[in-house]
Amino acid sequence: MNMANEQNLKPFPKGVSGNPAGKPKGTEHSKTRLKRLLELVQKKRNPITGEEEDFTVLELMDMQMIAKALKGDQRAYQEVIDRLEGKAKQSTEVEVSGGINITWEEKKTYVANSSSL
Repeated sequence: MNMANEQNLKPFPKGVSGNPAGKPKGTEHSKTRLKRLLELVQKKRNPITGEEEDFTVLELMDMQMIAKALKGDQRAYQEVIDRLEGKAKQSTEVEVSGGINITWEEKKTYVANSSSL
């Protein structure tokens, strides 16, 4: 029996949930929770100045990535560069019958926005 027919495509009545056992109201979204945790502050020694300073968890993670890059970790280095300058443009060229060329260009960039992750 096919359940996906027009008789089954009815909106729920007003005020009735389609998923009554779903996420309870007031539950924190994972993005909100992660943002809150990444903004926590810890006192750590600055690896450049050697002085104790306050750093957010996100800043500490950034410093770890930079430290890995400085030790020769190529993936960490590439990630730091990609975050600063954006990923390099990648092109793919396909030739189809009739002599038509299709070029696909993809460029991923990161936008700095201090209010979101």
